[in-house]
Amino acid sequence: MEQTVYHIPALLTQSIDGLAIKPDGCYVDVTFGGGGHSRAILSCLGPKGRLIGMDQDMDAWQNRLQDDRFTFAHGNFAYLKNFLRYYGCDHVDGILADLGVSFHHFDDVERGFTFRADAPLDMRMNRNAALTARDLLNGYSEERLADILYLYGELRQSRRMAAAIIKARPLSTTGDLVNVVRPLIRPAQEKKELSMVFQALRIEVNGELDALRKLLAQSLEVLNPGGRLAVITYHSLEDRLVKNFMRTGNIEGRQEKDFYGRVNTPWHVVTGKVIAPSADEVERNPRSRSAKLRVAELVSRPDNGQQY
Repeated sequence: MEQTVYHIPALLTQSIDGLAIKPDGCYVDVTFGGGGHSRAILSCLGPKGRLIGMDQDMDAWQNRLQDDRFTFAHGNFAYLKNFLRYYGCDHVDGILADLGVSFHHFDDVERGFTFRADAPLDMRMNRNAALTARDLLNGYSEERLADILYLYGELRQSRRMAAAIIKARPLSTTGDLVNVVRPLIRPAQEKKELSMVFQALRIEVNGELDALRKLLAQSLEVLNPGGRLAVITYHSLEDRLVKNFMRTGNIEGRQEKDFYGRVNTPWHVVTGKVIAPSADEVERNPRSRSAKLRVAELVSRPDNGQQY
């Protein structure tokens, strides 16, 4: 039987360096996946250090680390604060989030994350979640489908695609979806635009951007002053959210300035320029090519009632 790799972590060295790990600190990897980043964090911790690895997909449990300093938490990082309280670690010294889809999700074709094989329209990261891609495609209005394809996939043909989906209902498999949208895609752009269609649906099914907003907002509450937030994004929607939040301290990216015109923010941005993988890394791991790392250090928590 062929052995498959669950995931190869992107920007591994850069993200671990960015966390500036304290040997006796408490850290959380909110996208545990195959455990690659978590193993690297553990290697930097001393006997008193602690690491919590979170993942909403229970498949990741099989990769849990046999180490007394490690705790696996099955859940969505949108509820980070509650999980940390439950595991007795209200405040942490670092948060790592790798927002990419793991190899496992693409390679397990039955999960429906890829257009390269015909499979049920699922796309759920958490198999216990109620909404599937099939529910979305067969139940959403034409206007709502068009908005999702345009906002989350940045597809110019979003309205024509939505109309074609409505006409072709019911859709059951990824192959059904590909057959509906393929005539609306230029052959030279087929791979790219099919990826964008699947990205848009996956984001909606899993509420990815809403979860990211909640994670970022909670980072202000759970990080110790001097703690670091490291986030690896893979598309412009995520990266824009993270960049604006780290620059301004609020989800909207709204700049609030002091008397001298300096932006009021609880963060010090460690990565002045976004960090991308080297040519060597992309050659070794082509799926890392769109990865972008941003790291910020919490200077101080916002005062009670102060909105960042």
